[in-house]
Order: sequence, then structure tokens, then C-alpha cells
Amino acid sequence: MGQTAVQRYADKVVCVTGSSRGIGRQLALRFAQEGADIVINYFRNGDAAREVAEEIEALGQKALLVRANMAQEEKIVGMFEEIKSAFGHLDVFVHNAASGRNRSAMEVDAKGWDWTLNVNTRAFLLGAQQAAALMPETGGAMLALSSFGSDRVFPYYTTVGASKAALESLVRYFAIELAPRKINVNAISAGAVLTDALGHFPEMDKTLAAVEEKMPYHRMVTPDDIANVALFLCSQEAEMLRGQTIRLDGGMTLMVP
Repeated sequence: MGQTAVQRYADKVVCVTGSSRGIGRQLALRFAQEGADIVINYFRNGDAAREVAEEIEALGQKALLVRANMAQEEKIVGMFEEIKSAFGHLDVFVHNAASGRNRSAMEVDAKGWDWTLNVNTRAFLLGAQQAAALMPETGGAMLALSSFGSDRVFPYYTTVGASKAALESLVRYFAIELAPRKINVNAISAGAVLTDALGHFPEMDKTLAAVEEKMPYHRMVTPDDIANVALFLCSQEAEMLRGQTIRLDGGMTLMVP
């Protein structure tokens, strides 16, 4: 993996939450390829996060490792304090970190509900507030990673789906409030993306088989597909796309059930 010819993010600082593996890892590496210094956020996967940092530094970019539990307000605030101390500013904030209790609606308990909403939704609310304070007068960008569970029903996806619906709503509110400050805010909603996280859901083999049967295109979405869209949405090229949730699914949701 070498430097790309395009350097849309030269001299920019990009924070990607949950960037030690999966989609977050690929986002961090792709932004670094295009010239950005990267803030790598992780909670449990320290070894994996350090590997990502090494890859970023091998590309000639700076990497700041920040361990922070996105369910805790003080840890989120502390992360942005570290960013300010290290870089002095932030240009792009990507909320990728996600969690959830994989239960049916009748089995969801209050603890699982609170945990999921705190990590998936409240962390973006608090993170966006902190990130905006560090963005320069010339503007910046924010991006949230959502999923089709925000407006569709999937097995054992109750808490995550509800959290993603609220997340997309927050994106719209921040897009309007931050527009005068030239800060752009959007979301990407992807289908079942091929990462290790899929293994955490019960009966995922059956679900994936059903998804693949409906795919009009020949493959499923990958983390690199998400990175391609993210790099566009957080750039000046997407200046007039504001408060949008971009569906990335290979055309699957266009099909009649």
C-alpha cells in the first residue's frame, strides 16, 4: 500500500473512532494515503491499534493513539483534549465506533439499551460538539457510519437499529447548525459489510445467504467501498451534500422484496 497521487487531505488532521480494525481501520489508512495525519481511537484492541499506527507512519503521516471508551463522556472529552494538545486543530471527525446488544425487542434490557445508544449515538452528539470547537474558520467535515437497520428490521438488531435511526437524525440537525461555520455533516448507511463484526450476530450465516440472494450486483460491500465514499463526502468536492445519508448497497435496496 503506497501513497496515492491524489492528496486531498494533505496537512489535515482526521479523527476516526473505532479505528483499530474493520471499517475504521480502512478509513484511517485511506485518509492517511491521501495526506492526513490520523487520530486512532480504540478501546480494547490496543495491539491492533498500534499496528494501524505503524502503517500510517510508514506512509509518512503522523498517528496519535487515543484509548477512549465511547460510552463515557469524560473519555470522549479527554480524547479531544489530547487532539488539541497534539495537533492544535481537527479537520475531519468520523464517528465509526459502534456496539450493541444483539437481542430481539422483547429481550432487550435497559442496560443493553443504554450501552448501545451511548456508544452509537450519544458519542456522536458529544464528539461532534467537541470536534466543531477544534475545526478552523475555513471549515471541516463530519461523517457518521450508519446501517440499514435505521429504517429496516433485521433479526436481533433492535438496539442497534434504533441507535442508527437516532444517529441519522442527529446528522441532519448538526448539518444545519454547523453549515454557517462551513462544517459539512453527512452519513453513510451500508449494508452487511464483510468484516469480523458480522460474527457477533446470531444466525448471521442465514442472514448473509439471504442478502447475497438479493444482491443485483456480483458482490457485497467492503470496507474499501465505504472508504471511497467517505473520502469524497469529507472533501470540498462534496460541499453541497449536507445532512445526507448515502446508501451504499450495490443496489440491493432498490429491489422489490
